[in-house]
Amino acid sequence: MFFDGSLNISGAGARVLFILPNKDRLRYVLRILFPASNDVAEYEACLHGIQLAVELGIKRLYVHGDSALVFNQLNKEWDTTHGKMDSYCKEIRKWEANFYGIEYIHVVRDKNQAADALSKIGSFET
Repeated sequence: MFFDGSLNISGAGARVLFILPNKDRLRYVLRILFPASNDVAEYEACLHGIQLAVELGIKRLYVHGDSALVFNQLNKEWDTTHGKMDSYCKEIRKWEANFYGIEYIHVVRDKNQAADALSKIGSFET
């Protein structure tokens, strides 16, 4: 699973891309309808992607994205000092119980072709 959150003048949104073992691709675009920071948009993308993976019956999940904050907090390398980020981490931890294995992999945006593809799907403008 690859995810990306974004914030622009027309609002915030989230994108998720699943690449299945048979190479099929599933794309999901979400518009965030409340005031959100870029970090919140990234967490929303990650959380919704994990929830979708559960609904799809996926049991082993590799989560890729370019948010250093999200990955360092989920991998317990950074503390969640902001209450909202702590809430997102706790919610994601609840969903982790649905998997046999889940791994969080931070990728640098410059090297992330899947994230580039995500930036091209859907639009958040009304």
